[in-house]
Amino acid sequence: MITRVTSAIAAIILTICIGSVAATSARSEGLSLIRDSEIENIIRAYAAPLFQTAGLDASAVNVHLVNDKRLNAFVAGGLNLFVNSGLLMESGSPGEIVGVLAHETGHLAGGHLARTRNAMRNASAETILAYVLGAVAAVAGQGDAAAAIVLGGNVAAQNSIIRYSQAQEQAADHAALRYLDNTGQSSRGLLDMFYRLEDQELLVPERQDPYARSHPLTRERISTVAHHVETSRYADVKVSNDDVLTHQRMTAKLRAFLTPPVRVLAGIDPTDNSIPARYARAIALYRIPETSRAIDVLDGLIDDYPADPWFHELKGQILFESGQISSSIAPYRRATELRPAAALLRLGLARALIETGEKAQLGEAITHLETASRLESAYAPHWYFLGIAYGRDEQFARADLAFAEAAALRGQKDKAAHHARRALKGLPEGSPASLHASDILNAVEGSPPPGSSDEYGAQTPLTAR
Repeated sequence: MITRVTSAIAAIILTICIGSVAATSARSEGLSLIRDSEIENIIRAYAAPLFQTAGLDASAVNVHLVNDKRLNAFVAGGLNLFVNSGLLMESGSPGEIVGVLAHETGHLAGGHLARTRNAMRNASAETILAYVLGAVAAVAGQGDAAAAIVLGGNVAAQNSIIRYSQAQEQAADHAALRYLDNTGQSSRGLLDMFYRLEDQELLVPERQDPYARSHPLTRERISTVAHHVETSRYADVKVSNDDVLTHQRMTAKLRAFLTPPVRVLAGIDPTDNSIPARYARAIALYRIPETSRAIDVLDGLIDDYPADPWFHELKGQILFESGQISSSIAPYRRATELRPAAALLRLGLARALIETGEKAQLGEAITHLETASRLESAYAPHWYFLGIAYGRDEQFARADLAFAEAAALRGQKDKAAHHARRALKGLPEGSPASLHASDILNAVEGSPPPGSSDEYGAQTPLTAR
């Protein structure tokens, strides 16, 4: 879920790969963000050593997964990393993803975002407005509207911004090669990705992936990376078998969730009992839905790998979404025990506890949601469901405070002010909670509400929808 609409707009506008937004097509699914704790952790683990060697705060990286099948990744608005599902699914190895992330880290460390902001001053006001409106529509999940608005912008101004970034691309390449060497990783993955993108440049612009358009390749750039591969002492460093398996699991999971399930099952060899194949099979069966068969496959995985939190999480999700609320609690709880710092796992468990309708379960739900809101304070659903739990527990002032926070994060200023005023009436004057409500009210009062998203926002977890 987009947590702050205004900051999300700025992030998209300031990105070095701004062409990715302008290239949004008028597909029915549009541009949206998805949440998945397992995949976010994988990307964060790839990026952390690169950020660290670049002198950036690795712990502050924010990972955003874009539900888009095209090859693209970009950094924006601080330590925000946006990665398309298409880039992950089409990558042939962990090294290809790491190479792209190293390049994007080069943009961040080189201060290229600020320079791109200056370049945008040469674009027309209409073009910038088109980007803003397109970003708003995309954030709200209105893909067709986003495409229509953005594609209506000034193409010439857009192309001037993209051309402006070409020199920066070379600088980011050199930085990426240095970061990969500093972290003892091979740059072959980056070269492999460049060859993949070189094939994209042979296509007409309308069929190119946005990464090829906003990161234009030259023979010089490819030669630079190829020469580095030939001379680097780390060129032949292999990734571990565990890293290869993690990559295969990630790509299998994404394909299973984002591809029609019948096609997923048709693409899996019935005799393939590898972890990625079983993982994808369970997800596809659940999406058909054939819940019992999906649970059988998952139970086999859990028997073999009882300490894997993501298998337990998926079992909880399947049971919850098939209406077996009480049965979903145990696997959700086990997943949370295995990964207590994963806020999304706590959210899943808390929702199951709330949906039982049993007041005795509310205390545990509130505890998990309070922890989740501390771990990811800018994620509105944590606050929204905390408000529901407080309300059912008859802690009405605290419920209003949580709803006010959730609304403020979604940019729903009128709703945030309404709940903040209600909270102030029931909270002890001068208490931390009361001061928090006052802060929310001061921040939103007097400003017109922007277009609001739906009740849960634009980011959604990977699900069988």
